[in-house]
Amino acid sequence: MRALIVSDVYFPRINGVSTSIETFREALPAYRISPVLLAPSYENEPEQTDVIRIDAWRVPGDPEDRLVHYTKMRRAALKIAAECSIIHVQTPFAAHYIGMHVARKLGKPIVATYHTLFEEYLQHYIPWLPATLLRSMARHFSRTQCNSLDAVIVPSSAMRNRLLAYGVTRPIHVLPTGLPKSMFVPGRGVHFRKSQGISAERPVALFVGRVAHEKNICFLIDAMKHACEGIPDLLLLITGEGPARHDLEHLVGQAGLAQHVRFLGYMDRHHELPAAYAAADVFVFASRTETQGLVLLEAMAQRCPVVALSVMGTADILEPRRGCRIAPEDPARFADVLVQLLRDPEGCLKLGEEARAYALEWSDKEMARRLADLYRSLTS
Repeated sequence: MRALIVSDVYFPRINGVSTSIETFREALPAYRISPVLLAPSYENEPEQTDVIRIDAWRVPGDPEDRLVHYTKMRRAALKIAAECSIIHVQTPFAAHYIGMHVARKLGKPIVATYHTLFEEYLQHYIPWLPATLLRSMARHFSRTQCNSLDAVIVPSSAMRNRLLAYGVTRPIHVLPTGLPKSMFVPGRGVHFRKSQGISAERPVALFVGRVAHEKNICFLIDAMKHACEGIPDLLLLITGEGPARHDLEHLVGQAGLAQHVRFLGYMDRHHELPAAYAAADVFVFASRTETQGLVLLEAMAQRCPVVALSVMGTADILEPRRGCRIAPEDPARFADVLVQLLRDPEGCLKLGEEARAYALEWSDKEMARRLADLYRSLTS
């Protein structure tokens, strides 16, 4: 079976959507599914089989994202979909409407993965409009799009519950992104510390993700002020890029944490990030808008225990309380949990081993099998 995947984003743009698409693309062929991906063009994009790049423009004021050429993508989608059994949309912008057009014209089933909680994101990017109006707009937008599909895929039960509350009536399937074997290959943590000039003895906390306001990184910086009182040489590494970096760097300076917080920028997911996870003593996360929180599992795969808020999509990963410590949504109390863990090196190592064993249960193969079954149920 061939499946057409349509997206407004893909590597080299690094985010959870790109990661999810790549993971499923690589795992689906084991279940006799041949995915073909339509995605925007970027500079220095990797050459990959069955990835069709469509001309795209830079988004003004946003160096990361691209605005795809709508007509060219629609034309390509019509041609490719004629030989496919199902259409899978990954983003709610041009890709959604192109996917819907093609599905209706060719009579093909269509599914979409709902990756993003727009209700929470819009307030950060359109702050001049009333929050109640933005929430209403986001809910209407999501409800309308989801109810036009044959099925909706979400990465967590929290997202399913949110869409049901919006009034989505189409079948909703909880299907997280799994971890490929490559994420379990031990990262070169010692080498990473040396390359960054970090001593082997220094306690290190790590954040990985888009450096954006909705990731609640300011909460982690606030928590660091308290944590450094208990562990004076504690270092927080922030890996990733995004529109909030300048503001957060200013916040770090104002808080007097320049020696305790370091921004590392983008890192290669296959080599540099595993090394960063392996080099850290603990992974910290405070986002309240995650639909899954795949980075938590990536850290766990490298034996890095997690201290995080259990909110929205992260709850599915954290609530079994394996390989992690769930912290209160208060910076000082979050810091207390972090300090307590770091002051117990033996307990920290034990929690790291537990984390790896738990991460192994989130296999990409199992998730791909479930997606292949869903495709076949919709095409039979």
